[in-house]
Amino acid sequence: MTTDLGGLRRSFRDLASCRIATLLPGGAPHAATRWFVWSEDAVYVSTRRGDAVWRNVERDPRASLVIDRGRDWSELAGVRVSGGAELMDAEHPDMRAPMSAWHEKYRSMVAGEGFERLTSDVPALGFLRVVVDDVDVWDHRGSSRSAGLPSVEGGA
Repeated sequence: MTTDLGGLRRSFRDLASCRIATLLPGGAPHAATRWFVWSEDAVYVSTRRGDAVWRNVERDPRASLVIDRGRDWSELAGVRVSGGAELMDAEHPDMRAPMSAWHEKYRSMVAGEGFERLTSDVPALGFLRVVVDDVDVWDHRGSSRSAGLPSVEGGA
């Protein structure tokens, strides 16, 4: 695993969404797109309390996230982080700093009618606190240095 998680965090923190994979009851993967904030201690992924992602983590805490950018092959760069996920209510005292970061990041996206729609569509906001155990990075834009990514080993 790379030791430069701070560099990866800085490289991908501006992206609006990640894809999270969890396990369905039969063991098949379940992938969903969610909003996230990546703090120093974990990646916090927002989801509806009680939705499929939440229920999957209740049964099995293993989760994997993909955060990437680019469309064409020569633009693609991303990171996959995996680890154990902990279910957190938005109101939990340990969520104060992550919630502040989440509100700051998504404020413009939920301005005006967006906030009303969010609270209507997501009456019970929850978070998955994913502690990073494993990391994989890829960058098809040239060297990691020229793409602004920290130098890491491995890759997809």
